[in-house]
Amino acid sequence: MFCYQCEQTAKGEGCSKVGVCGKQPDVAALQDLLVYVTAEFSWLAREAGKHGIKPDREMNLLAVEALFHTLTNVDFDPERLKAKITAVAAKRDDLVARIAAKGGNTVLPGGRTPTKPDPAMEGLVKQGETVGFQGTMRNENADVTSLMHTVIFGLRGVAAYVYHAALLGKEDEAVYAFIYDALAEVLENRLGLNEWLGLVLKCGEINLKAMELLDAANTETYGHPVPTTVPLGAKKGKALLVSGHDLKDLEEILKQTEGTGIYVYTHGEMLPCHGYPELKKYPHFYGHYGTAWQNQHKEFSEFPGSIVMTTNCIQKPLESYAANIFTTGPVAWPGVTHITDGNYRPAIDRALALPGFTADSNGRSVMVGFAHNAIMGVADKVIEAVKTGKIRHFFLVAGCDGAKPGRNYYTEFVEKVPDDCVVLTLACGKFRFFDKQLGDIGGIPRLLDVGQCNDAYSAIQVAVALSKAFNVGVNELPLSLVLSWYEQKAVAILLTLFYLGIRNMRLGPSLPAFVTPNVLKVLVDKYNIKPITTPDQDLKEILG
Repeated sequence: MFCYQCEQTAKGEGCSKVGVCGKQPDVAALQDLLVYVTAEFSWLAREAGKHGIKPDREMNLLAVEALFHTLTNVDFDPERLKAKITAVAAKRDDLVARIAAKGGNTVLPGGRTPTKPDPAMEGLVKQGETVGFQGTMRNENADVTSLMHTVIFGLRGVAAYVYHAALLGKEDEAVYAFIYDALAEVLENRLGLNEWLGLVLKCGEINLKAMELLDAANTETYGHPVPTTVPLGAKKGKALLVSGHDLKDLEEILKQTEGTGIYVYTHGEMLPCHGYPELKKYPHFYGHYGTAWQNQHKEFSEFPGSIVMTTNCIQKPLESYAANIFTTGPVAWPGVTHITDGNYRPAIDRALALPGFTADSNGRSVMVGFAHNAIMGVADKVIEAVKTGKIRHFFLVAGCDGAKPGRNYYTEFVEKVPDDCVVLTLACGKFRFFDKQLGDIGGIPRLLDVGQCNDAYSAIQVAVALSKAFNVGVNELPLSLVLSWYEQKAVAILLTLFYLGIRNMRLGPSLPAFVTPNVLKVLVDKYNIKPITTPDQDLKEILG
């Protein structure tokens, strides 16, 4: 196997025996094959368009979901990956027949015929081993390969956001069209450096649209988030924990647990859900338990109820809670009960069978709900505070958390931010400092939780609004981005920031292994992106 899509990849180069995330070689090969077959489907979808044939919604969603299955910490189940490969190949073959009926070209680039999935798992894995990132999906030019893989990883992040938005009825044909175009170019493998760089930036543009769709889907369905205090303690009674990212899954769980005596808690990136009016209205939606994804072994072992993983961030379940955990959506682990029909009764019954919390515990609390609508509601106060010098600088300290050493940088950085500065944060990277008591500036909290990783869209909207208010470009604002990354949604967001022309970003804990020195030089020259150093040094350079 070879996989280098996440920040924690082995030796900063690539996992070659087993994934740091727990991914086995057979799963890695199946994921590569799934991407390759989806690229074949995409090339044919683009060809079909020349003959007036449009992929239907089922095909669009299948392509997006296929990519989502290949994100880090999502699908570790070979059988489910096999089923998805078979499904994509069937839709691809349907397109072949429809194109042929119109007299179109169905011969893939290089005279290849579409991959016929081997019916045996062993044969399917061997097929995947030939088309991976050291096989068919690479170029003789290392820098071209770097950009090609950057696009693939960016597409995986885009697919996650498109998937969530589509579940709530928000879609855009232009987004699907780009996914098909980009994967078709992966299959053709004919573009040069400048053309791939253009696709990298286009991927960032499309991801902005995907995040916009998801923002609209979430806020139109559940209302704009409002500042909300979320308890970190527990309530006496039965308990069910919801992790991952998906709001619709959480809503269904809240509906189905009404009147059962079960209290529902969030974990990880579900924390911001407490700010949505249509979710917080449920009286048994109590509080938040635990921190980021990489701590789930300890935290899930100690949770006295059932656990539902929505969409991603799963690790290999320990025996201590293996019977208590359930998956839904693209996320899966072999042997873990998977809920496919939206009926969460198995998880509810398990929660009722477990002891739950035996007493109230009044722990600390945190504030959530500072998305763009809430922040812009006090924009006049923010602008006045900047003009009068009460707020000197804004820091967006955001991104993914992880287990790799070096991430304490972000805790120390936030702790050392001067009292006349405001910290905005989003995604699970905030769990390094989300419960810090930083106080406020004239009633404006110094620590503002903007939301999930996709709520980078909110942060962008705030930055754009401030730039208009001060009549300067975003890069001239007293705003600095200090980012952490782990998986491919973070890659997609970074590409969006490049597309928007954001400069002077700091990125860590380490730079992506799939970015070659030459590609990095281009990014440094154009965007002045730089690795984090130490909190003291970076703060001094930013603030002077």
